Parts: sequence; C-alpha cells; structure tokens
Amino acid sequence: MIDMNDLQRIKCTISYDGTSFNGYQVQPDKRTVQQELEHALSRIHKGQAIKVVASGRTDTGVHARGQVIHFDTPLSIPVHKWTLALNANLPDDIVVNETEYVSNYFHARFGTKKKEYRYFVNLSKKRDVFNRNYMYHFPRSLNMSDIEEAAKDFIGTHDFTSFCSARSEVEDKVRTIYKIECIQEDDVLIFRFVGNGFLYNMVRILVGTLLQVGEGKISPSQMLELLNERNREHTGVTAPGNGLYLWEVSYNN
Repeated sequence: MIDMNDLQRIKCTISYDGTSFNGYQVQPDKRTVQQELEHALSRIHKGQAIKVVASGRTDTGVHARGQVIHFDTPLSIPVHKWTLALNANLPDDIVVNETEYVSNYFHARFGTKKKEYRYFVNLSKKRDVFNRNYMYHFPRSLNMSDIEEAAKDFIGTHDFTSFCSARSEVEDKVRTIYKIECIQEDDVLIFRFVGNGFLYNMVRILVGTLLQVGEGKISPSQMLELLNERNREHTGVTAPGNGLYLWEVSYNN
C-alpha cells in the first residue's frame, strides 16, 4: 500500500497530433491520448496504474501544442529524466515538452487561469494533401472585415449556450473571452481565441459561424442576438476538428 503522503506531483506540458486519436479521454476499445499516457506511466511504474489529470478534453482529430497534465507518483526521479522516460514510452504522435515537480495543491484542470485555442483554415482553391489533417480546407471567398466586426461581439463575459454542443452537460455556460484575433498569412487564416475556459465544441462553432459571416450567410449585426437567444439551432455549423489546436494553458500559480 502506497502512503499518499509519499507521493509527489508532476506537471507536464505535452503536444500531440490528434489525427489518430478518438479524443483525449479514455474510452472503451478506442485509442485516446489519456490511454497512451497512462500506459506509459504504468510501464515506468512496473505495472502500477497511474491516473492522469488534464487541463481539459479534446475531441477526435483535435491537436494540442500546449496541453497540460499532472499525475502523482511514488518515484523519486530527477525532473529532466521524467521527460526522457515518458518520451521513451510514448508513441510518436505524443511528446512531453517539459516536466516539473509542483505542489500537491496544483491541479491541471481546476487551477487554469486562461486557455488559448487556435484554429487553422486553408483558403487555397486547391486542396493540400499534406495538411489535410491539420487545417480545415475552405476554398470560398471571405469578407474579413465582416468576420472581424462579428468577432468583437464575442469579447467579454457571455452565456455561450448558443455556441456549444447541445450534448454539453455543463449547466453554467457563462464564459469570458479576452481576445479573438483573425490572422491571415497567404492562404492560411488563423483564428486565435483566448478565454478563461471554453465549452464543448465552442471554438469550432464560433469558427463555423464566423466563416458563414464571411460568406455573407449571417450578418455581423446578428451576433448579440444569437448570444441572447441561447439557441444552438440558430448559430453556424460546427467546423471540423482537424483545424483546432489547444495552444496554451496558463495557471494562477
């Protein structure tokens, strides 16, 4: 029996290519990021099950550049060797970028201060076969001024019921968005969202709605109305998961 007082908490910043995963969270008979992480830790701990806690879940096909996890371990290993040990036991589509020992009060999920997501759109008329798993191909003309005007109405604290999946089980759908940027680099459009948290499919629905605004299918002046209606049926389509990246997670401590 392990004495809980002897456990040390490890914080890891990880990246993964979500293409071959059925999302982050463990699911029966499906390959997930959490499953691979816990399998790697079990090998390091000679068969002992080690639970991993993440800053949040990502869906099937969604990527992460700066996902944060924590786990508790009875092992005393120099911190730089944790990075080496984990990467030696992980598949090629997950990498641990950084590890550190943290206080047992640190919590990867409940301690988050803000998160940044980025969504990549390929605007080229021709499909790029090499980026098909990492960008949403959208070869239609867009009015960027309308998109930027519409995005301004999402800044601040709002009830985002209209912009999350109807399957969301979270009761409190109020979130604060600090910043939205639309950055165009040649044929690539990058949406950058920074907020205190995001609901299930929220970023993808915001992107899908903004793209429809850019096409002229939805007016920029409708955004506040859509927010106030709190009705998912009236907002835009859900953009595909392959263009979405959990970019960075910040903490209070």
